[in-house]
Amino acid sequence: MKTKSRIRIKKIFLFLGFNIIFAFILVPFVLFWGPFQSLKNVAVGAVYMSRHPQVVQAFLSQSEIDRIMALNSSQGMSEGATLGRTKVITDKDSGITIEDIQGRSFKGKVMLIKDPKRVKLAVTQEIGVTGERVSDLVKDLNAIAGINAGGFYDPDGKGNGSFPDGLTMHDGKLVHNNVGDKAVNIVGFNNKGELVLGKMTANQLVEKNMREVVTFEPNLIEDGKPVISGDGGWGIAPRTGIGQMADGTVIFVVIDGRQPTWSIGATLRDLMNVFIDYHAVNAINLDGGSSSELVYNGKIMNRLWNIFGERYIPTAFVVTP
Repeated sequence: MKTKSRIRIKKIFLFLGFNIIFAFILVPFVLFWGPFQSLKNVAVGAVYMSRHPQVVQAFLSQSEIDRIMALNSSQGMSEGATLGRTKVITDKDSGITIEDIQGRSFKGKVMLIKDPKRVKLAVTQEIGVTGERVSDLVKDLNAIAGINAGGFYDPDGKGNGSFPDGLTMHDGKLVHNNVGDKAVNIVGFNNKGELVLGKMTANQLVEKNMREVVTFEPNLIEDGKPVISGDGGWGIAPRTGIGQMADGTVIFVVIDGRQPTWSIGATLRDLMNVFIDYHAVNAINLDGGSSSELVYNGKIMNRLWNIFGERYIPTAFVVTP
């Protein structure tokens, strides 16, 4: 009897395992070839702008991908559209304000920091080994808030955010450089607390008294002038950005995405328009997608897209006490 029971249990597990594997294989066919057009649009927008666009290209022609990307982009917040803003936290002692924002296709959070010199760059303590979660990077500097910052490259295929891409500087010291003498688009703060963005080399960072720096793009607003044309060409996705007002106030923006019942996401123009609404004189797009995250007082303030929770990343802009 025991032998028959064991055989029956094995058959059940084999049956369940087969169905799980079959369902997993079937998912991309349902997403890209199935009858659910809205689901297909979201899936294409999410995957095509990720690091694995070849997945979409294996199922759809380039013309179909372009059509869906254009449709997704047209659903963003058009220039001049009203941005909904609701204040949720005002901490006068720490000089921090947090607001909920809502556009036509997205929801997100904005954090305003009055003193720009309190914004520092936290860098993973094990560069080349593993990244850290935003919540951990905030704790590393005994900070009270933070957002994800620069991108990362993955030479070992581990996907653990261990190598910050481009030029990375903390407290006036270059902590990582994988571009040599090449000029790359950076964003960071100088010794006066001014947000600086544009192309620089490692030597120029020192010459211009930069203190906290990462590499990313594109710029959204330069010296008060919007610079994104069209929708920006990056489709709709979760977004993170940083900007600064004329009075020095730093603006953190995190927009949720890839969640059809909550927030589809934003185009680069949408993100730029948010900064325009907050009177930014300089602003830039940071790493987005499943990296997009805002932490305040130990709590994740936005709705993460990543079903596995916080992503491991190399850098975060944090607000020190």
